[in-house]
Amino acid sequence: MNVFNPGEVAATGGTSGVVYAVTDNLSVKESSRVNNFAHVNYSPGKPARIGKLLCINGAGIQYRWLLNNLDVASYEEMNTLADEVPIGSDGVAMIPFGNGAERMLQSKEVGTRILNLNLNNHGKGHLCRAALEGIAFSFVYGMEIMESDGIKVNVMRTGNDNLFRSEIFSNTVSTLIGYDIEIYDTTGAIGAARAANLHKGDYEAFGKAILDNDYVKTFSPKKDKKAYQEAYATWKKELELILNNL
Repeated sequence: MNVFNPGEVAATGGTSGVVYAVTDNLSVKESSRVNNFAHVNYSPGKPARIGKLLCINGAGIQYRWLLNNLDVASYEEMNTLADEVPIGSDGVAMIPFGNGAERMLQSKEVGTRILNLNLNNHGKGHLCRAALEGIAFSFVYGMEIMESDGIKVNVMRTGNDNLFRSEIFSNTVSTLIGYDIEIYDTTGAIGAARAANLHKGDYEAFGKAILDNDYVKTFSPKKDKKAYQEAYATWKKELELILNNL
């Protein structure tokens, strides 16, 4: 992902979601919800390079569950159905934490919840969009936790093999966090193989190879954020009501 410097963030949205941010800030006030590591280019006596990792246990597994249980043939069909529904899913909100305890929610088991469903008006497209938005909102919620722990962000980078391939998902995340999401045609396996060459310590050349060969596209924040912000506010209010009653 070419993530070595403060302000650079790597992310993935598979069965679970992961956000990994590099910072020079040594704050650890969120240590109960965020893991802290010496990053690969950390050197004693030099400016700190700390990696902060946040896991979202319930993420892509929710979208896969919908694929398995709705009358749809593929994720592509689900994305097409979701694209026919406006931002905010006509009021439907989905809480995606159905994969066990969530560390970023103080290890509470919130579960997956479908809220504000109107059986007369809502259909498969609303569920698909609400799922994508709910997972995206969980990433935004997690980023708020990390930013409260001192990280500053310039760019998020991710592979082209997960939820970030969805324009709805990536546009929602990018618009709400306020910075670009760069997509690269790479995977963890490819990155691990390339990292074998890092013993030379030439991080700049390593990063340049990724930028030159793997770049696919960039999702930039939408200028008109109002609908996204309103949908996120509704989702966040529902989540906090649930958390306050657990």
